[in-house]
Amino acid sequence: VQLQAYGGGLVQAGGSLRLSCAASGRTFSRYAMGWFRQAPGKEREFVTTISSSGGSTYYADSVKGRFTISRDNAKNTVYLQMNSLKPEDTAVYYCAAAYSGYSGSHYYPRLKGDYDHWGQGTQVTVSS
Repeated sequence: VQLQAYGGGLVQAGGSLRLSCAASGRTFSRYAMGWFRQAPGKEREFVTTISSSGGSTYYADSVKGRFTISRDNAKNTVYLQMNSLKPEDTAVYYCAAAYSGYSGSHYYPRLKGDYDHWGQGTQVTVSS
């Protein structure tokens, strides 16, 4: 599966952005999807993940209550709604796909090594 992330941009602190990640192929519904981010000079870190069924999600503590992941399997797209953005959210955001085997899985991986496919990243900059 190939992934294309978009929707990043420049926003003031307290603002919102919605990232999208479009996937190619006919097996999107068998993949758990995740978002990671990488700030300059830092390691790529986990942000959130959603199972292939959409029924299970998990968030990093740093974004819990502010970010929401969702997916539309009919559109082969996963979304990341980001509210109450902070300057420390500034990073390149990457979407990633982890094969779950079937579409009803509740598997929601949180480690980079669990993911098989990565998008190219989209820049999010939050000004103070």
